[in-house]
Amino acid sequence: MSAWSTRNARADDLPQLTRLLAEACDPADVPSSTLLTESIAGGTVRVAESDGRIVGLAAAERPSSGHVRLSVIAVRNDLRRRGMALRLLEELSMRISELPGPVPLFSAVVEAADIPMSGLLLKNGFIGTRVMRTSRNADGICLHYQHKSRVEYIDPDTRYLVPLRAQAQLIESLAPQDQAVTSLVSLRGEPALEIMRFEQDDPSTLQSGEAAAGIAFSGAILAAITFLLGFAFTSTRFPDDVRLLLIGATFSTVLSLIIYASASGELARIHSNTFGRIMKYGNVLSEYGGVLPFLISLPVTYAQASGDPKTTMVLAALLSMGIGWYEQSEFSIAYRFRKSLAEIVLMVLTAASPLIGAAVIATNTTSWPWTATLAGVLAARTWLYLFRRGPEAGTAGRRQWQIRE
Repeated sequence: MSAWSTRNARADDLPQLTRLLAEACDPADVPSSTLLTESIAGGTVRVAESDGRIVGLAAAERPSSGHVRLSVIAVRNDLRRRGMALRLLEELSMRISELPGPVPLFSAVVEAADIPMSGLLLKNGFIGTRVMRTSRNADGICLHYQHKSRVEYIDPDTRYLVPLRAQAQLIESLAPQDQAVTSLVSLRGEPALEIMRFEQDDPSTLQSGEAAAGIAFSGAILAAITFLLGFAFTSTRFPDDVRLLLIGATFSTVLSLIIYASASGELARIHSNTFGRIMKYGNVLSEYGGVLPFLISLPVTYAQASGDPKTTMVLAALLSMGIGWYEQSEFSIAYRFRKSLAEIVLMVLTAASPLIGAAVIATNTTSWPWTATLAGVLAARTWLYLFRRGPEAGTAGRRQWQIRE
């Protein structure tokens, strides 16, 4: 059998999904056709396909706008232990994080005795937070797992192991809200759960600090842009189109300051739970409307002040490499969102803009086409992140919990 690939499920996949579930799952675990149809329509079913046949799936239901519950994971018997279930769950988690609106909680409830399923969830960034007395077995219990969407810290000196068979101890251990299951291990040849205590952060304090940092940063950038704009107006040789670019950067940076102030007001008195969305607007406008136009204009300013084309081109090349590195680093706004081919092209154009702009000025070429292209690229990226992407993730590629050093 050839290698398998993954994709979102379609409505016409329902017959194949039903057959796979009947073959690979206990009848009590199989969701109804109605539930599967609703999940497919909601974009919360991911399937693996090989030779035109569906050989694996991960499906979730959305009982409310703020909650998504894993319904079932199934892989054809002869294709198990090849990483298919883990990949399907990873991609389903990513898909759920990109759903329109606030990111919902992604959870799963599994029998405590279902060791493979617990191990799969724990490998995918889930942690066990509650004991649920909803087991189909009279003497059994279930564990509630939830996917960690942000980084939290644990106290390394409070972790301990509880054998899976010690149900009373497990129930007692997960009673405090700051205790959670983080991994599945083997203890004396028996399955055991590692439980850790998570540090409790104050969200209001953290958000207040983030808003204050945003205001301070935008204020500093505004001061730098204003200084550069003053030089542009005093120089008779400075291109008019670059002046307009700096004026636009000034407007965007002032707008980001207003938005950061709005985020502070939301924390202080409005409490509409929109802090993350407001901060995303401020962050995107500050970077693509203020910081990048300011940096890209520096070679043009240097060219006008020095009149040295060679030095200007060296400065522009270094600046282009610096922007290119920054765009790929975890510090950039782009890092917090998923990337498409069109976005990669826009990133390359952004990084190359200082070099192209310096070449235009050094050769006394008309700079309007370059300025218009740069403004279009930055406007496209701003629109993309504000209206075509979900909330900032901030933890892509990172572990969802970390040990405090």
